[in-house]
Amino acid sequence: MKKIRTPADEAEARAVQDELRGLVVRDEAGPPPGTGLVTGVDVAYDDERDLVAAAAVVLDAATLDVVEEATAVGRVAFPYVPGLLAFREIPTVLAALESLASDPGLVVCDGYGLAHPRRFGLAAHLGVLTGLPVIGVAKNPFTFSYDPPGPRRGDSSPLLADDGEEVGAALRTRADVKPVFVSVGHRVDLPTARAHTLRLTPRYRLPESTRRADALCRRALRDATAATGSSPGGASRAAGDGGVGSGPSYGVGS
Repeated sequence: MKKIRTPADEAEARAVQDELRGLVVRDEAGPPPGTGLVTGVDVAYDDERDLVAAAAVVLDAATLDVVEEATAVGRVAFPYVPGLLAFREIPTVLAALESLASDPGLVVCDGYGLAHPRRFGLAAHLGVLTGLPVIGVAKNPFTFSYDPPGPRRGDSSPLLADDGEEVGAALRTRADVKPVFVSVGHRVDLPTARAHTLRLTPRYRLPESTRRADALCRRALRDATAATGSSPGGASRAAGDGGVGSGPSYGVGS
């Protein structure tokens, strides 16, 4: 894993994104769907207490059975800035991943990779820092446009930037249900990312990997706030660019 540091301000954070973006690998297909392990990661916030909890849930890619789970709790280390949300989340996500005994295999983020204003969302950032294959599967298209895909499960359409660049795909995981938005992060191409997403959604709109991680991080946050002697206040995940914590800091170091 690359040495990481916390940026001092927005300008330095953007400079870090510019530096790391050139390290993203997009010419690998990625692990075949249904093989090895798949790890979902997600975070939950308690904004009143500046707390964040991250969860990593490892699944057997063939059966979707849980192999291992890990959580980490920290404090928010970077302010909320659209386009820079990864700097709030990555420290605690990394702490959860580093707690796993298993190799995470493919990592699935509840967020974005290439589908990001600076083409460097959480899935890309996390992939570059860890060297793992990572994809993003988001609930909304962020700032990008798309034509509705066909009504059947597996139908998809391009997710497009204003200049026409294809940054991901709107993918129908359930018939006649709103699509999810898939983008590559690191060491996985878009067709493989779509195929993994379909394998991970046999029953629900959202992938089992991140569905389970979402439930686990919320439970970890409730436990952490209960330990302070008061009930949790507003646990939530910020909407935006797929990008909390004061575990490791980050950015490229020497």
